[in-house]
Amino acid sequence: MASPVPSRVPRPGYFPPNFNPNYQNNPNSLSDSMQNLQINHLPGPPPAMPNTSGPRPPPFVTPPFQSSVPPHISPASFPGVAPVSRPGPPPADIARVGAPPPGPQPVNLVSNLASGRSSGPPFSLSAPFGSRPPPPGVYPSAPMMTGPIAPSPNVQGLMSNGPPTFAQGSFPGGPRSSPIGSTQRPPAGPPPVGSFPRDPQASSVHPFLGSPPAGPPLGPFSTSSQGMPPTSAPLYGSQPWQMQPQQGSPLAPGTMPPPRTFGMTPGLPNQPMPPVPPGMGHPSVSGAPVAGSKIDPNQIPRPIPSSPVTIFDTRQNNQANNPPPATSEYIVRDTGNCSPRYMRCTINQIPCSGDLLTTSGMLLALMVQPLAVPHPSEEPIQVVDFGEGGPVRCSRCKGYINPFMKFIDQGKRFICNLCGFINETPCDYYCNTAPDGRRRDADERPELCRGTVEFVATKEYMVRDPMPAVFFFLIDVSMNAIQTGATAAACSAINQAIIDLPEGPRTMVGIATFDSAIHFYNLKRALQQPLMFIVPDVQDVYTPLQTDIIVQLAECRQHLEQLLESIPTMFQNNRVTESAFGAAIKAAYLAMKSTGGKLLVFQSVLPSVGIGSLSAREAEGRTNVSAGEKETNKLLQPADKTLKTMAIEFAECQVCVDIFVTTQSYIDIASMSVVPTTTGGQLYYYHPFSALSDSAKLYNDLRWNIARPQGFEAVMRVRCSQGLQVQEYSGNFCKRIPTDIDLPGIDCDKTIMVTFKHDDKFQDGSECAFQCALLYTTVYGQRRIRIQTLSLPCTTVLSNLFRTADLDTQFTGFLKQAANEIPTSPLVQVRDEITNLCINILHTYRKFCATVSSSGQLILPEALKLLPLYTLALAKSVGLRTDGRVDDRSYWVSHVASLSTPLAVPLVYPRMMAIHNLASKEADGSLLPPIIPLSSENVTDDGIFLLENGEDCLIYVGNTVNPDILMQLFGISLVEEIPSQFLLQQFDNELSKKVNDVVNEIRRQRSSYLRLQLCRKGDTSGSLFFSYLVEDKTANALSYVEFLVHVHRQIQTKMA
Repeated sequence: MASPVPSRVPRPGYFPPNFNPNYQNNPNSLSDSMQNLQINHLPGPPPAMPNTSGPRPPPFVTPPFQSSVPPHISPASFPGVAPVSRPGPPPADIARVGAPPPGPQPVNLVSNLASGRSSGPPFSLSAPFGSRPPPPGVYPSAPMMTGPIAPSPNVQGLMSNGPPTFAQGSFPGGPRSSPIGSTQRPPAGPPPVGSFPRDPQASSVHPFLGSPPAGPPLGPFSTSSQGMPPTSAPLYGSQPWQMQPQQGSPLAPGTMPPPRTFGMTPGLPNQPMPPVPPGMGHPSVSGAPVAGSKIDPNQIPRPIPSSPVTIFDTRQNNQANNPPPATSEYIVRDTGNCSPRYMRCTINQIPCSGDLLTTSGMLLALMVQPLAVPHPSEEPIQVVDFGEGGPVRCSRCKGYINPFMKFIDQGKRFICNLCGFINETPCDYYCNTAPDGRRRDADERPELCRGTVEFVATKEYMVRDPMPAVFFFLIDVSMNAIQTGATAAACSAINQAIIDLPEGPRTMVGIATFDSAIHFYNLKRALQQPLMFIVPDVQDVYTPLQTDIIVQLAECRQHLEQLLESIPTMFQNNRVTESAFGAAIKAAYLAMKSTGGKLLVFQSVLPSVGIGSLSAREAEGRTNVSAGEKETNKLLQPADKTLKTMAIEFAECQVCVDIFVTTQSYIDIASMSVVPTTTGGQLYYYHPFSALSDSAKLYNDLRWNIARPQGFEAVMRVRCSQGLQVQEYSGNFCKRIPTDIDLPGIDCDKTIMVTFKHDDKFQDGSECAFQCALLYTTVYGQRRIRIQTLSLPCTTVLSNLFRTADLDTQFTGFLKQAANEIPTSPLVQVRDEITNLCINILHTYRKFCATVSSSGQLILPEALKLLPLYTLALAKSVGLRTDGRVDDRSYWVSHVASLSTPLAVPLVYPRMMAIHNLASKEADGSLLPPIIPLSSENVTDDGIFLLENGEDCLIYVGNTVNPDILMQLFGISLVEEIPSQFLLQQFDNELSKKVNDVVNEIRRQRSSYLRLQLCRKGDTSGSLFFSYLVEDKTANALSYVEFLVHVHRQIQTKMA
């Protein structure tokens, strides 16, 4: 058996190609701190559980969440703390424990069944383990983590499954590269499972196995340089800016917050209006400039800094609370409704009729992110095992038991809150009801008191045995990929990232390379070295020696590392320029067909040979742009149906495809992106690829892709109360039947938009329920059903819709609808539609809800006061600008399809901050400097400014910056000498340290290792920077002030 290889120890004489030299030379580089996290490895054994007899005591002797702050977290530790950090290797003093062994393990979990009904595991394993168990100290409440209901304070000896206590500002993270000779992997072994006393009245709740390690965790990105390939970025963090601080504060029913009014001179009948460029989608009107308007640019609505972390109870006094803004930092206490991280509605009061919804002009939709990563201070999701009978469900609509199902006849029957059907309570689930109508055991059962719960799936939910965790890597080795360093960067990234793959015998890997032919590799341990098999036929592909191409990771780790080190050298003289991308993914699919799994493809050039080959359509695109973009939208559609047909075939066999595009030229993203979009995958885009500056991001993206909480072979369905019906699903999935969507892969970053329409009326004061059911397989082969339930009040009052509108979710819906329209409609038409949506919503509010009668005032609803700004930003975004590259727009469309709500606003309205004066500013407790409005008036020639949108980080350097500041930040005193492809290093001065801290904090918040790009005034990079300043006037679009004037006058016209 191959001996374990110490993590990140280079083989003698091997120097990873295209590695950042700063990483190699600086022992204190950013990559050195990635030793404090551990992902996909079961933690150590939990404290022993007392095996006392008698029934389990109730988990809550007193009502849960008595205090406003969880007891294990100091209130002072909330501000600035990373919610979670990206994965990394374990600390040197923490044992790395393997996955559960295949054999049975001793376990004595609490049964949910009465005697006589089988309570064994649903398939041929012992009691299921937690979904993708996290490492010690990491993801204490990550979505794949599960745990029992917290024990009562007066119960002695029970293990605690709560999150660990973190010191202020310190959360696990950091890059993944250990110094040579560090971190040996200790022997693995099965973790013991504590035994619980048996109680026939209590659900079988599976504990999260293990406890966090002692000692303070290290902070992410805590070392000196930014340019290293391996660095950690965080999980979904909260953004330090808040759109609407008042949005999360529910008002009394029927009351309205004071509207925002912005004084303007009323338009006289013959008063000229400012010209409106055709780019904004409205007819041009001649007239005087807008300078005469009385809108004060300093008083118009803009995003404001967020308040400290808040505690959010999903329900209080049997009523739903309006969630805090998605871009704020908050801790959720699940008191009946699911967390808004998992499911968020565009309106938090449901209109009783379709006519009321149509009048409002707003979108009724859910943004569903079922595996989202919660805040570390939140309770873990409970796992309930109902045994072979499976979870309790409605007999008619098949909705799952939840806190809003009403028990009647002393608990003998229950009314489904989704369809209203009266069901008989199963005998082994019966419990009497209290005088208030609630079951007496409701607080002891997670499914009756929590909005999110996870059930162990029975054999009834399986068409085959749960699939293993298969990861197949497919690498482009054509001449262009070799010469640009893309192949070497991919091999290096894979070699370092495989340490984060799930451990255990169920984890299997395979690897292949391709140019105009496909090269498979036999990684069998019995061989002295990997063997290559070449498949030259790229029209009718096949897979040789299928059983030896995908093997257990534990058996082939040494061969795999050896092969990854050799591939760049093996093909260094390759002169084949063609790429058989379509044939390569088809051949890899044939190897994975029997199992399913993740296919990770590294592609550098336009696919030119074999099935699915493409042609360069960009030249045609340039012609169409110059001709007035009449046909340019066709370039945003797939060239043909070949890749789409293949993708559907992949999805049917549970193969999820992720594509890493490392290119320097046109590659037809529109055609290639249909493969990850259909299979539940993701497309990553590095253009123009630089081995120097992009290797770090490539590694970080790959590592997070395989290490993040995720599941396989998933099926999702959203149910709703009678009166509504699902209209459409939108996202990355395959849909074969109307009610369900198939997700070969699902992870914590994926969001599905679900829109609804009325088919009946609701009673005023009633509640409308939504329930998302996700059936999926964990990376350890456990079949689970994650249930998330949200119940919202219904209203007949139009003003209540505006009062409870969720700005971030509404805008995310606008964004996704625009992205769906872009490939099939002219850009000017899409811009027209989103602008009219904004105007119609504000007109309805002005007409029916506003109390101010003066026509000279622009009145904005408090909850939607930033809607005009975000609408303007969307109209000027990469996806809707006419001057962008076709591939850039296609990538934008693909990226938006599965984008989460917290990241939607930053994508079109980035953050800008000055970083040249950080050393002179007093510390205010925040790592980030003040946010600056996106206007060129705020950009000076003697300053350095950072702008980030969650994907890219642009650093603009003015022409007259003080040479001392340049020397402190870049080690160069002249602006002209700073290379465009640069690595942000940390020098021995306060300013450099603070700038590095700012970049690290942004990467933590955005859950992405942002690409850094230097921008200078006067060249194309400077133009790119100023294109993001959406409040400025451009040749084809209005400024923010002008847009507000335009919106106001459109509203006045509609009111006339």
